[in-house]
Amino acid sequence: MAYKITDKCIKCGACASACPVSCISEGESKYEIDPNMCIECGTCQGVCPVDAPELE
Repeated sequence: MAYKITDKCIKCGACASACPVSCISEGESKYEIDPNMCIECGTCQGVCPVDAPELE
């Protein structure tokens, strides 16, 4: 089960910078996680100031 970024995302980029496998990219309205690359480490959730990443 990969992480996904919810609509709480404020597009600060903290998650993308911290991701060890670089599976997070900037989308149109929020950052997005490639579920095929996500290793479910939780780093994105740990650095997000608004708790936007959640397990699917």
